[in-house]
Amino acid sequence: MAKEIDVYQISLKAILRNRDGKVLILKVPSTWGAFVGFYDLPGGRVDEDEFTVPFSEVLMREIQEEVGNIEVKLGDAPVAAGRHSLPAEQMKTEKDIHILYVFYEAEMVSGEIEVGDEHAGFEWVDLTEIVLEKYFFSGILEGMQMYLEAQNNKK
Repeated sequence: MAKEIDVYQISLKAILRNRDGKVLILKVPSTWGAFVGFYDLPGGRVDEDEFTVPFSEVLMREIQEEVGNIEVKLGDAPVAAGRHSLPAEQMKTEKDIHILYVFYEAEMVSGEIEVGDEHAGFEWVDLTEIVLEKYFFSGILEGMQMYLEAQNNKK
């Protein structure tokens, strides 16, 4: 029997640092099911009409939708990845929806954070001073762990 190839939606995420080196995290709203009580990162899924749009442009669109019109310097290449599965029952689909998170480093150059209605607030955190499992869940947690491991290996 032939194996069925999995299909993923792609979600681009920014590990957005301020001048103090802290990372912007976004409070998940009470409507996000299993993610409630955790945090997200700026970014989101690639829209169907963005297939040929550079990832940097898609991620900048998502950043501005979620945290306002800020100036950001994006890294050139992904720095981590993670996976998440949205249950079919929750999404009212035949199959679970699989999401591949692709993380990019980013630096906030200027502007003020203005969280949109997709999130319930924000914080700036030092990733080395928090317990990741208390802040992140599923694929976001997987990506943040991969990112910190890579950072530690550079030292």
